[in-house]
Amino acid sequence: MNTSGELLQYLAARAYRDAIENDDIKINQGRILAEMNRGKTSRNLADYEFKVFSQWGEDGILQRLVERIPLAERTFIEFGVEDFGESNCRFLMMKDNWRGFVIDGSERNVAAIRSAYYYWRYDLTAVSAFITRENIDDLLAQSGFGEDLGILSIDIDGNDYHVWEAISGFRPRIVICEYNAVFGAERKISVPYHPRFQRTVKHHSNLYFGASLAALAYLGRRKGYTLVGTGSAGANAFFVRDDLMTGDFAALTPEAAYHPSRFRESRDAEGQLTFVGGEDRLALIAGMPVIDVETGEMGEL
Repeated sequence: MNTSGELLQYLAARAYRDAIENDDIKINQGRILAEMNRGKTSRNLADYEFKVFSQWGEDGILQRLVERIPLAERTFIEFGVEDFGESNCRFLMMKDNWRGFVIDGSERNVAAIRSAYYYWRYDLTAVSAFITRENIDDLLAQSGFGEDLGILSIDIDGNDYHVWEAISGFRPRIVICEYNAVFGAERKISVPYHPRFQRTVKHHSNLYFGASLAALAYLGRRKGYTLVGTGSAGANAFFVRDDLMTGDFAALTPEAAYHPSRFRESRDAEGQLTFVGGEDRLALIAGMPVIDVETGEMGEL
């Protein structure tokens, strides 16, 4: 190497090749795990978990769902993806060549996605936008996908309930939505809607966001979806469109599907992790306002 510029060029090329090789290894491992799961007959989705690009075990659960549910199109829309390093649908894109449309509120995150090696290899579109219930249908229309979408994945750490409720232009076959396990299994509650809701701004603890599993199950029923399970980490709930339900999946109540979360992401007023767990987390946000999504009444945690 004669110049620092040549060295930087070499290192960039090496990092590019390493990223591809590392992802190829993970994808091939995921293929093996998916094949091993084929012999299972359990209707408990958590029994199919494995992680490739998902945060927890969502990759394995989605492999089970798409194996058993007929799909008109292999298309997904996912929002709240950050830089797509962890994603519910990236494994489907890279293993099974799904087409995708992703949204994140950070322009830097979207720029990182657009500069990634996989962005030209697959039919993926990434846009930057702060999602509200007022703009969600217009944003999703930019995907160009038909209303019979394969998967919709919602994880925006705030107005998740309200945004799903507002979507009218799509009837995805599978819906994944993050629930706030700290809110418990029984109350049908969500944070009140605010178009500029930001999780940490609303409460420094980082625990006040989203909706309970019971609230999302209630909304799912209104929109024609059945709750079929949650991941063991207590983060995401999975719904199947009612007309596609088969005996492979159990229709669950929120209480039966609920998994508590054990990850400890609470923070103090200075933004430092405090590692509070269990029911002590709810005490940190006691008194914060919530809305009962069935009655419309305001209350408190």
